[in-house]
Amino acid sequence: MKKLLLLFCVALLTGQLSAQITSPQPSPASTVEQVVGLSNIKLTYSRPAMRGRNVFGGLVPFGEVWRTGANANSTFTSDTSFTLDGKEVPAGTYAIFTKPGSASWEVYFYMKTDNWGAPKTLDQALVAASMTLKPTAMQDPVESFYMGLENITNDGAHLVIEWENTRVAVPFDVPTDAVVMASIDKVLSATPTLNDYYSAAVYYLNAGKDLNQATAWVDKAIEMSGDDPKFYMLRQQALIHMANGDKKGAIKAAKLSLEKSKEAGNMDYVRMNEASLKEWQN
Repeated sequence: MKKLLLLFCVALLTGQLSAQITSPQPSPASTVEQVVGLSNIKLTYSRPAMRGRNVFGGLVPFGEVWRTGANANSTFTSDTSFTLDGKEVPAGTYAIFTKPGSASWEVYFYMKTDNWGAPKTLDQALVAASMTLKPTAMQDPVESFYMGLENITNDGAHLVIEWENTRVAVPFDVPTDAVVMASIDKVLSATPTLNDYYSAAVYYLNAGKDLNQATAWVDKAIEMSGDDPKFYMLRQQALIHMANGDKKGAIKAAKLSLEKSKEAGNMDYVRMNEASLKEWQN
């Protein structure tokens, strides 16, 4: 009996010694995923807080390489190539290092991502791309370090870094136009559907390309629709004709889109067409 009691006490003590306290991390991890054009972009980083400390020029010294966050490397991942400051960078994952300064920041996309913290000196052979930027001052302080993707277009976005009263926006481009144009050339040279013509026309409109070509494609799509063109296709036909200087054709398409959108019960398109017709007919 005494032996069993002894074994029980040993087991209990061992369990107590191996137990671990679960508590929140002081710099919690964050992940941002965003589609930019046709590129899938992912940011991973940790978010330290100010906690009453002077950050830039204090906690984060000026003129020294900074890990840009806390804990493991902050990383930027793209499944396509991208362009930073005129330099094409292959698809992949890169550590984001910075060198903050009072008047300018240096931002580095680094090929080695398993550093804990920042290397004392950057190996220039591992710098995939870099950029020097002017920081901007923010009126309202940011308590927790922030990285995000903003100013998103089909062709690029800004990698934004904010903390304390400082904001840095790093512009980068993605190869959307080249991919779309290659796709348009390939599909339209084969056996295109009405949706192919429609998609190509809308892309040309939104990308500011040849409006005569966009007009020909959208008209072809509407023609292939037969007696029942879709209200949203007619809406784009109206916008393309108007952009190409054909007000009469635009009004005709908008009136038909208005009629079809009422039949479909889509009040958003009803309102958009009514607003356009009011503007174009005056």
